[in-house]
Amino acid sequence: MTLALHPQARLVDAGTGRQVDGAELGRQVEAAAAALTRDAERRRAAGEPAGIVLALMPTEIPAIVRYLGALAAGRPVALLDPYLSRDRLAGYLDRFAPALVTGVDGRHGGPPAGYRAVEPAGLGPVWSRTAAGAVQPHPALALLLGTSGSTGNPKLVRLSGAALAANADAIARCLRIDPDEVAPTTLPLFYSYGLSVLNSHLLAGGTVLLERTGFLRPDFWTAVREHKATSLAAVPYQYEMLRRLRFDPAQHPLLRTLTQAGGRLRPELLADFAARAADAGTRMYVMYGQTEATARMTVLPPQRLVDKLGSVGLPVPGGAVSIEDGQVVYRGPNVMLGYAESAADLARGDVLGGVLRTGDLGRVDGDGFLFITGRQSRIGKVFGTRVNLDDVERHLTGAAPVAPSEPGADRAPAGGLGPVAAVAGDDRIHVFVEGATDGQARAARSELARFLGSHVSGLDVRSIDALPLLSTGKVDYRALEALR
Repeated sequence: MTLALHPQARLVDAGTGRQVDGAELGRQVEAAAAALTRDAERRRAAGEPAGIVLALMPTEIPAIVRYLGALAAGRPVALLDPYLSRDRLAGYLDRFAPALVTGVDGRHGGPPAGYRAVEPAGLGPVWSRTAAGAVQPHPALALLLGTSGSTGNPKLVRLSGAALAANADAIARCLRIDPDEVAPTTLPLFYSYGLSVLNSHLLAGGTVLLERTGFLRPDFWTAVREHKATSLAAVPYQYEMLRRLRFDPAQHPLLRTLTQAGGRLRPELLADFAARAADAGTRMYVMYGQTEATARMTVLPPQRLVDKLGSVGLPVPGGAVSIEDGQVVYRGPNVMLGYAESAADLARGDVLGGVLRTGDLGRVDGDGFLFITGRQSRIGKVFGTRVNLDDVERHLTGAAPVAPSEPGADRAPAGGLGPVAAVAGDDRIHVFVEGATDGQARAARSELARFLGSHVSGLDVRSIDALPLLSTGKVDYRALEALR
């Protein structure tokens, strides 16, 4: 079982005007699937495992066709940022030994050792693996997505075709997507939220408008008007942008749906957008999800935005939420099979059994609505991208902050900064530097933005006289969270 393509599904490229729909879209997907099937058969005939497909995923029709073709051919596909540096891409090749790399172009240079450049019909230019070391993936594996953004070597989430189909169907039902819907791409397709917009609309027969310029460019709003877009999907930072742009749903009468996920939207901003949407007759859905659950786990219906402000809603169809030892636990058919950190993990089956311990703290009210109250693990988000807070601390200081052995001990690590502690905020990272000057704090903020590949507006770096400590001598992160 995998994602089914509705006969009325349509892709429209706003930049080029190209459209592919119905039978033609189906034929292109079949051609890509046939090429991938031939490759797998050739490898098996040579006594090699078929391996996975690593797909660089720009917001373009050919990339989407290759993705759908891989699903149709039963070839597990890992979707990655098409602008990955060659070194980062090489790291994925070393760790996961893909049989094919699709979407390569002049930015990536020639194929590395162990690969050769070929151009099979239906796939465009690819790198084909010639070296040994590929692994036969588990039969249930269909899709692999990254768990984080700029730091470290992110694990890949292993998703089955059944999970992909179940979540796309649940989202389509919750958001009432039908063939009249037109959704512009506002998020990358290698990101679970952006991909779920594509999947749910293709499943329900809607139109996906491929738009690459973003909210700040006039071309985006021209495309919204010309192609009669009916919905917008955005993460909290994008809603902040829309607020600065004085976006008003009433000025776009065909936009009947707004969705928000990817982190917690500030309550006052949510209340403002909810009121604007209600006045314009627009539906606004707040959602909660993780890549580990394919995309989304809960949805807050528009009619409950006011009386359940701050909630992330009710479980999607087929899902269930409970609180166990303070942690949000989700059960459903869209839960991942597990993680992959190397090629060997690709052969593993389902290790979670449909149960996901989210790492989020929360509560469920008497009506069954979920409220997220915090995070157990050391992960934060900047503009919807997950960042390891320990990586932030290590980068700025060379080691996590520690308590002095005695009063007055020298606590400044190499580089001149005092102990550093990072905590997550609402789509921001807050960093506290003990005893830093204003200049040091500004320099640390700039360096951290460079390290994360992020804008400085998503980072708050400030000085603190002394980091609060627990009786164990460890940093009291809860106390710092209260200072955000």
